[in-house]
Amino acid sequence: KKKTVSFSSMPNDRKINSTAACISLMLEGCELKKVRSNSRMYSRFFVLDADMRSVRWEPSKKDSEKAKIEIKSVKEVRVGKKTPVLRSNGLSDQFPDECAFSIIYGDNYESLDLVASSADVVSAWVMGLRYLVSYGKHSPEAPGTGHPSLRTSWISSVFDLADLEKSGRIPVSRAVQLIKALNPGMKTSTIELKFKELQKASERPGTEVACDLFVEAYCELCTRPEIFFLLVQFSSNKEYLGVKDLLMFLEVEQGMEGVTEEKCLEIVSKYEPSKEGREKGYLAIDGFTRYLLSADCSIFDPQHRKVCQDMAQPLSHYYISSAHSACLLEDNFWGRSDISGYISALGLGCRSIELVLWDGPEGEPVVYTSPSAASCVPFRAVVGLIDQHAFTASAYPLILCLVVRCSASQQRLAAQCLRKTLGEKLYLEPPNPVASYLPSPEELKGRILIKGKKLPPTCEDSEGEVSDEEEGWELARRLGQEDREAPEGGGLRRVRLSRELSELVSLCQAVPFQDFESSRRGQRYWEMCSFSEVEAGRFANECPAELVSYNKRFLSRIYPSPMRIDASNMNPQDFWKCGCQMVAMNYQTPGLMMDLNAGWFRQNGACGYVLRPAIMREEVSYFSANAKDSLPGVSAQLLHLKVISGQNLPKPKGSGAKGEVVEPYVCAEIHGIPADCAEHRTKTALQSGDNPIFDESLEFQINLPELAVLRFVVLDDDYIGDEFIAQYTIPFECLQPGYRHVPLQSLAGEPLPHATLFVHVAITDRRGGGKGHRRGLAGRRGRRVREYTSTKATGIKAIDEVFRTATQPLREATDLRENVQNALVSFKELCGLTPAANMKQCILTVSTWLLHSDSAPSVTLNLAEQYPPMEAQGPIPDLLRKVLTAYETMIQTSRTLIESADAVYGKLIQAQQAGMDFHKELHRIETKEGLRGRKLQKALESFAWNITVLKGQADLLKHAKAEALDNLWQIHNAGQSCGIGRNGSASPEPSRLQAPLEPIPE
Repeated sequence: KKKTVSFSSMPNDRKINSTAACISLMLEGCELKKVRSNSRMYSRFFVLDADMRSVRWEPSKKDSEKAKIEIKSVKEVRVGKKTPVLRSNGLSDQFPDECAFSIIYGDNYESLDLVASSADVVSAWVMGLRYLVSYGKHSPEAPGTGHPSLRTSWISSVFDLADLEKSGRIPVSRAVQLIKALNPGMKTSTIELKFKELQKASERPGTEVACDLFVEAYCELCTRPEIFFLLVQFSSNKEYLGVKDLLMFLEVEQGMEGVTEEKCLEIVSKYEPSKEGREKGYLAIDGFTRYLLSADCSIFDPQHRKVCQDMAQPLSHYYISSAHSACLLEDNFWGRSDISGYISALGLGCRSIELVLWDGPEGEPVVYTSPSAASCVPFRAVVGLIDQHAFTASAYPLILCLVVRCSASQQRLAAQCLRKTLGEKLYLEPPNPVASYLPSPEELKGRILIKGKKLPPTCEDSEGEVSDEEEGWELARRLGQEDREAPEGGGLRRVRLSRELSELVSLCQAVPFQDFESSRRGQRYWEMCSFSEVEAGRFANECPAELVSYNKRFLSRIYPSPMRIDASNMNPQDFWKCGCQMVAMNYQTPGLMMDLNAGWFRQNGACGYVLRPAIMREEVSYFSANAKDSLPGVSAQLLHLKVISGQNLPKPKGSGAKGEVVEPYVCAEIHGIPADCAEHRTKTALQSGDNPIFDESLEFQINLPELAVLRFVVLDDDYIGDEFIAQYTIPFECLQPGYRHVPLQSLAGEPLPHATLFVHVAITDRRGGGKGHRRGLAGRRGRRVREYTSTKATGIKAIDEVFRTATQPLREATDLRENVQNALVSFKELCGLTPAANMKQCILTVSTWLLHSDSAPSVTLNLAEQYPPMEAQGPIPDLLRKVLTAYETMIQTSRTLIESADAVYGKLIQAQQAGMDFHKELHRIETKEGLRGRKLQKALESFAWNITVLKGQADLLKHAKAEALDNLWQIHNAGQSCGIGRNGSASPEPSRLQAPLEPIPE
């Protein structure tokens, strides 16, 4: 019977947990589809010869001696559609990437292209073939090898420690506890079932287990095939990673820089469980799994765990974590005011809290969001709590938004309480009249700002009338608690305000919003407006550019619609994309919107402040929040996400799902500007136990990376009731590349112990391909017309002449960048790698072809030269010739870019600065030219577009040059480490090759 292999953890299925198991499967053989160059597929039975020297297939028209490939002739085994045959248009959509693999063999580098029934079968064949290519026919755990492996010795020593009676057997219950201690997320029932199964198979029932059975149970339960596959891929020492292997894995796959052998030894000593492994510097499968699961290998970039952004910009240049009704633990309508809500919000880094003051029964003001709340909290108690917890999670300024609903006499008590309790923390200095922007979070560290109404300078009494804010009244009206009517004619409601409370307001003076033109002409930087969700939503849709422009100088606060009586949340991204700083969230309500808010504010040390994208801060810049494509001057990115597997997934909470098994699938969502919003899902992992294998690749284009958030959601397809299993939300800028575990959280954002997703992350420039592997190389080059970004006419002759000087440099900058990108993609594809691969991987791949053959052609990298040529001695096969040609093209285009970038960059900056010289005179020129209405609006938009394009294209050129220099450094580095480099001295530092370009001033 022909067998296929499954990585499922169901007890009656076969599980691959060692190279020996892979080779065992290959010796039995299985059916694979053989793909011909004419795009036709044929089913054939493939098998490994008993002497492990050849792979054969049948039936075949060839005689049996020709329908085989000798293992020693194999140059490389590639996973996925990595050859021209598998990439061809006719086949690309007929099977998923993870079900294909190719064997590159012979002196002419021919390819045998195969498609399996599942990714599991591919993994087993690829793992087995790579092992045989490296080590010949000596299978590591084959009978008769004599000595136990590193892992077996360690597990046996664990057993010996537990064998207190030294009888060679331990009780099953103790064995179960032991495995659970070594693998904390595993269910007791799963371990017990495995022991019963093994006892039955070996005909040794009873309440005790021997050492060999314990070792077998451990290896079957605790080996994750997808990690084992990865280990074998990088291992040059059979079934563990040596220091050099680990260093290669960290640099090449994980994108880590500056890794030393000392650092690798630290990792081994921290995570390798066996004493022998630690002493010899070996990381076996258990240590490697522990490392990949650890915080050291988290998907979240550790740099972002502390404050890592510039905190010296004006306050209006940051998003500020803001709470709406933090004191309510339940919904707005029936909620109970509870003081712990404030502690929770402040503990999560919230930097803006709303306090609605009402008259209290004891003559002192109280806080709650509506008079219907079952209980109220004395204002004094809330202020005491804020004083205690204001700066525990963040040292940056806290803004208290006061909404006054109490009498003037109780307002005085509130003001006295604030002064007395908060003391020096209270910021009371008057605004600087000569400044144009608010102070920075750095300058306001440790201070508490009061946002509220202020009496007009003309009022000299102890109290006066001010316009009221709409916030809070809608609910009061709904409950019949409103005690004053709105003025006739629908004007603003007036309220009495005491001087004492008015004097506490300095930098956040609440004023009513009229329109954008009035704000541009008359609003002062310390004045701020609050908008209801509905009003702000209208502006975001109808005039997003004006809202973005308004938010460059002024703070705006968005509060939820009063119709949300269930305390549900608005989508904060709808307002962040327009630059609105304070989007007030109901912290007590979990769900997607709160996940986005919590995930977003994690990126700057969870300090409650996140610097907005540069395109939203610069005084002159063009940004349309509703753009449907890439933005001028912002480099679009491609996110290549492979969802590999899940670990210890819980059942949906409160679910009545049948049985113990979940049938999960993963949704990956991108939230950001409309052009970026997308969602892809994996297939459902059927009957997979708690550790499903998904092995599915997803791809997203990100046009504004600085505003994008990635959310993983795990759902159950086999649910009755609640399908939600877990989620995790992370800002795009915090993603670490490589193989990573995603620490899953509950709906309320609490960590789920031991529940993770195992993923691979790669990010490339959009021009770097991504779509390239779906079409033939020739098809990609021939069809795509190069797009050039150009300036727009303003209608003002003098200004247009200045911008016209940039037309040629803009084309040159695009050509320089794109020529390098196209050359890189061609070289990577010929090396059998994806566009996400780095240069070091390319050079190492070429070197393995050369080193795996007795009759290898002599190809060397001449490292004595700044742009190292790849030189061949003697005749070389066709594929290798193509690789050398592609390498040469890449080196030449990189050289042209590096040597020409400075001059082109200078021209772009010159044009941008000449344009900016007109900026101060713009209004005078407009009047002189007689521009009004739509024409004036268009002229201003075109001017901002041109400035943004010039700065952005100069920026992209600067980054492209830095990347080209980094690629040269990687070539030197890889050439030395893999042995094909000659005349090499120490690798040149990228910075020594050429002085970097000056950063572009904002």
